[in-house]
Amino acid sequence: MKSSSSLAVWLDAARPKTLPLAIASIVCGSAVAGWHGSFSALVAALALLTALLLQILSNLANDYGDAVKGTDNDDRLGPQRAIQSGLVTPQAMRNAMIVNIIFTAISGLSLIFIACNNPHDIIGFMLLGVLAIIASIAYTVGNKPYGYRGLGDLSVLIFFGWLGVAGTYYLQAGSIDSVIMLPATACGLLAVGVLNINNLRDIDNDRACGKQTLVVRMGPEWGRKYHLFLLSASIVCLTLFALFETKSLFGWLFVLSVPLLYKHGKAVYLSKDGAELRPMMATMVKCALLTNLLFAIGIILS
Repeated sequence: MKSSSSLAVWLDAARPKTLPLAIASIVCGSAVAGWHGSFSALVAALALLTALLLQILSNLANDYGDAVKGTDNDDRLGPQRAIQSGLVTPQAMRNAMIVNIIFTAISGLSLIFIACNNPHDIIGFMLLGVLAIIASIAYTVGNKPYGYRGLGDLSVLIFFGWLGVAGTYYLQAGSIDSVIMLPATACGLLAVGVLNINNLRDIDNDRACGKQTLVVRMGPEWGRKYHLFLLSASIVCLTLFALFETKSLFGWLFVLSVPLLYKHGKAVYLSKDGAELRPMMATMVKCALLTNLLFAIGIILS
């Protein structure tokens, strides 16, 4: 590291502006668990800590993997990352990833042994935890990172949606209700929207560097239409949940975020290049967090 053992450098490397995605999935799953009378503050807190550590691990690994592969260069439109800026060496980043994995394992194991009584559940969630750690690293690290093969969107849907929300629900309720997959899918699709903005913004540089994201494969025009689909489908999922499961108007509280989602989607669709998309990633994170928080509050109030 170059003159930067400071906490500020590592906080920036953790990319705190993206962490609301992890928060949203745990809040969403916990809200539905509470709605079914199964909320556990301790389990929810440990799930949140584990999810945050996993996302930070992914962010550190992305910093390392893209820097090593040369994808983080002067042509990239996103903010400079730690290794790219020269503030952190690749070796220091690897060490940080190892430390993060240790803390993630401690937090995850604590969560599993507190929440699970069934040996099958313990083994199952331990395997899922190992898979989550591997997925966090393998997105950009290694000879064949799946993020360079257009599979990042599916991974985000799985871990920030289906596993993040449904897994949190299961750890508190002790069973799974298929209806949880509607808000889980909505949460995951909104998280994919954040990744899609990132990939749309850097599509030209990613293509030049051989990073075949889904947007690179489909092209910018379809990438913008795909973004509208992600936003619309998330609202459809929450609407179906409200129609079939809630009997209170509070269950529709999430619709208050629709105007913001519409405004954001329109801006993305009409954008002409990556430079115009640069500020929209933060907006998408806020849209995702707001929609999920409104849904969670509505469920609690109903």
